[in-house]
Amino acid sequence: MKIFSTEPEDIDDAKAPWDDLVEEDYHVKVFRDKYPVTEGHLLFVPKYNTLHVLMDAMEDAIRDGMRMVANGDCQGFNVGFNFGKAAGQTVAWPHIHLIPRRDGDMEDPTGGVRHVIPEKGNYKNASKS
Repeated sequence: MKIFSTEPEDIDDAKAPWDDLVEEDYHVKVFRDKYPVTEGHLLFVPKYNTLHVLMDAMEDAIRDGMRMVANGDCQGFNVGFNFGKAAGQTVAWPHIHLIPRRDGDMEDPTGGVRHVIPEKGNYKNASKS
C-alpha cells in the first residue's frame, strides 16, 4: 500500500527539509532536519513508499528517542508525522520527525503533541476558562 502518489525522485531537493545524512540502513535514511525545532531534531525517511516501511521508520525513531533519553541527551521526545496540507505537510514524501525535548525548552509542555494547535495544547487549562 502506497502512502503518497509521489516517488523519491519526484521530490524537489531544494524543498526537502533534509540533506545532512546521519545514518541509513536497507529501508530508512536518517537526516538532521534543516529547520530543527530543537537540537537533535531528526527525520526518518523511508526509502520505499509503503506503510510497512513507514512503520519501520516510526519504530526506528522511537528507538533512537529512547536511546537519547538513556544517554542523557534529552529528558523526553516527541515523534510525529504530517499527512495532508491541513496537518502541515509540506513535502510529498512520508517521513517521521523525532524531536528531542529538554526540561525548560518551553514554559509548559503539558499536552505534548496537542500543541500543534496552540490554544488546544494544554487541555488541563481548558477547564479553567
